[in-house]
Amino acid sequence: MICTRDRTELLADCLDSVLRAADTLTAAGPGGTVEVLLVDNAPAGPDTERLVAERYPGRIRYLREPAPGLSRARNRGLAAARGTLCAFTDDDALADPGWLAALAAAFAADPRAGCVTGLVVPAELDTPAQQLFERYAGTERGWTPRDWNLDAPGAGPLDRYSTGRCGIGANMAFRTELLRTLGGFDPATGTGTPARGGEDLLAFHLVLTAGHTVAYRPDAVVWHRHRRTLHALTVQVSGLGIGFGAYLAAALRHHPALLGDLLLRLPAGAIGWHRGHRPPAADTPLDCRRLRALRRMERRGLAQGPPRYLYTRRQQHRTPGGG
Repeated sequence: MICTRDRTELLADCLDSVLRAADTLTAAGPGGTVEVLLVDNAPAGPDTERLVAERYPGRIRYLREPAPGLSRARNRGLAAARGTLCAFTDDDALADPGWLAALAAAFAADPRAGCVTGLVVPAELDTPAQQLFERYAGTERGWTPRDWNLDAPGAGPLDRYSTGRCGIGANMAFRTELLRTLGGFDPATGTGTPARGGEDLLAFHLVLTAGHTVAYRPDAVVWHRHRRTLHALTVQVSGLGIGFGAYLAAALRHHPALLGDLLLRLPAGAIGWHRGHRPPAADTPLDCRRLRALRRMERRGLAQGPPRYLYTRRQQHRTPGGG
């Protein structure tokens, strides 16, 4: 599934790559058909629908979600999905041909896996902003397969909350019925809302808290096109902080009994965040200053996340048909 909003100039490359991955999985053997869903989220015009109709007739199922917000768009696709597994990527990403096959193999190998994520690597590092993002908060989560389960021996006390280590929303898949049972994606989180993000982190958290495994498989590869300008990068990094704060607030709304445990873990979590976001070595004093500025921006965003999440929920409840 791909969700998009007025980014038609990027979309064709993404859709072509996902279709190649679908063909690779289908050719690998029996296992049912692959349905590619595109959810057009509150589009300003008909460009995306026209692209699908003209370039992909009969190959891509087009859906429209009029209410803005990535979580709403994903929930629209989730409600319409007909497969037992539901994989997600972004409209600014390119799927490796073996992406879907690797995700499906991970689910087949472990019945406890409720979610599988994969490797996200940069599709290009052409601009200073793209290079800076990789230094500060690159999307890849390593080259070694990993599993997280809260019942597993050696499970860490922060595993329930530090779900960013599990992966990101540009490369994730779920058992469809499990994700539906968990309520899908919280519409008060995600791009397109004041909360700016966190919907993927919350989904990982809910899978873990329900007793399932989140598996990371680096052979399921997606290539991501990072923001090309410094302005877009600063907006993105601020959103990372806001989204993480919103995710923690949403996690407590879904499981209020975790409040005491979360407060107990916060000091260790804050230290870990600070260490994990320490600017890496840079080539120039200018880059060092920029990296420190990004960290300050993300830290300020983190404090804004919970009130923005609560504000978004109130606004949606006041709107007819809201969350």
